[in-house]
Amino acid sequence: MKLPVVVLAIALTLGAMAAFMASRWTSAPKSTGAKVVIVEQPIEAGKAITANQVKALDWPGSAVPQNAFARVTDVTGRIARISMIPGEPVLPGKLALTGATGGLSSTITEGKRAITVKVNEVVAVAGFALPGSYVDILVNGTDANGQNFSRTVLSRVKVLAVDQVTTGDPDKPKVVNAVTLELTPQESEKLDLARNIGKLALVLRNELDKGIVNSAGARLPDIVNPMPTRASAISKNAPEDSFRQGRGPEEIRGTNR
Repeated sequence: MKLPVVVLAIALTLGAMAAFMASRWTSAPKSTGAKVVIVEQPIEAGKAITANQVKALDWPGSAVPQNAFARVTDVTGRIARISMIPGEPVLPGKLALTGATGGLSSTITEGKRAITVKVNEVVAVAGFALPGSYVDILVNGTDANGQNFSRTVLSRVKVLAVDQVTTGDPDKPKVVNAVTLELTPQESEKLDLARNIGKLALVLRNELDKGIVNSAGARLPDIVNPMPTRASAISKNAPEDSFRQGRGPEEIRGTNR
């Protein structure tokens, strides 16, 4: 009579194990069978992608990146428009147009231009303006009345290269002599005029900050003779005004006047 009990216990145990394995299998992400080309070795902007820098693997889950490449041959020989790191998928927006020959021109966004300006250590934010970072551009000059001024002429300008380098390590700032910027044709004209008016300066900004600077600029009186605010002017002149009005000096103790 004990044998059926043992068999029943074994059957229940095996059933529980089968149910556990089935739940694990159904909860694990399933492959869709889609192949996606990802980066295996670092890729530099402006250079052709080689076969050993990428690989195709089964993409887990159902959210396959839109327009992702499925074969290594689809991207081999294409020019990278931006730098890529291992693990990220290779997508069309990261590549230059088919037929591009490489170099800096292949990294320029369609419809924009590259213009180079001479800088020094201070103007170039002490070497922290690296390829891929964003800057505002100031011009310091003299107006028609002979008055000095400083004003932001361009906002959120992308740095394409420093000297002849198109990639940079944010942990290793580099003092450079020239910075190449990505601008629209109209912005290029504005910058060309600005550098003939006065000295240029770059202001480093957060890459996620997309705000546009809309400032009237600063002039010499704003620095050497700034106008006091109304509140500070009233506070500063109150004792003198009271004395002039014949009320005499005021004595304040704590909250009592």
